[in-house]
Amino acid sequence: MDYNKLILGLKRFGATEEDICINRLGVPIEYIKENVIIAPWWEPVIFPDLGEAELLNPSHAIKVWSINNITYIKTGIGAPMFLEGLLPLGVTNCKRIIFIGSVSALDSNIGIGDIVLPEYSVCGDGASRYIASDDFKQDIFGEKVYPDPNMFETVKNVIERTCGNVSWHIGRTFSIDTIFAQFAHIDTILEIGCNTIEMESAAAFRAAKLMGVPLIALFSVSDNTVTNKSLVSGRTAEEMEYRKFVRRELFPKIILSVFGG
Repeated sequence: MDYNKLILGLKRFGATEEDICINRLGVPIEYIKENVIIAPWWEPVIFPDLGEAELLNPSHAIKVWSINNITYIKTGIGAPMFLEGLLPLGVTNCKRIIFIGSVSALDSNIGIGDIVLPEYSVCGDGASRYIASDDFKQDIFGEKVYPDPNMFETVKNVIERTCGNVSWHIGRTFSIDTIFAQFAHIDTILEIGCNTIEMESAAAFRAAKLMGVPLIALFSVSDNTVTNKSLVSGRTAEEMEYRKFVRRELFPKIILSVFGG
């Protein structure tokens, strides 16, 4: 699939690039800056050190904030909603994207609150199929998809300088469509070689490559299935407080360093 084909598909039925941005993001094209943070669920209030955030579209489903030289976008959870917020950025002035969110660990050595930098994501979602090929019969389920290699190395170097005593890990992520049904497939996902699981990164990596915009993912570990500390049970209050601390204190430092200020 070519990104221009996606845009031409919209233009064929009367949409302009400005319409695309206004309709999907709720802001004019010129409001989107070169540096973009995109998150399924987190809002900038949990990152006070990023700077003062101004909400630009309070009545829109996908939320957009301006924070100094950064545009912050909250899309909603899951690959379909995430693509609705990500794909329009290809018609804007966006030059680099950091995707931030939660990830579940599938390795007993990865603790709740640790930082994960995925080196690839395995496609286990359906939304990726709409942007992978012109032919729906070409099944991409199980394919590995990668972040921008140069940006990956940049972020890796920043994490190494920044994290200190906080543990961080290279992720081999599986992207799935459902939290409820994922637990029945954990053994298969482990056999594939994955050490983390979430819902959006495979679609994100594929879409960003189509758009020609560098993107990496930076994750906070919310739970660990293999140690019985899952999203539905087992996590302690101390673990969750530690997670909030790492996310609040380290994520802004990493992001601002990557974005150059």
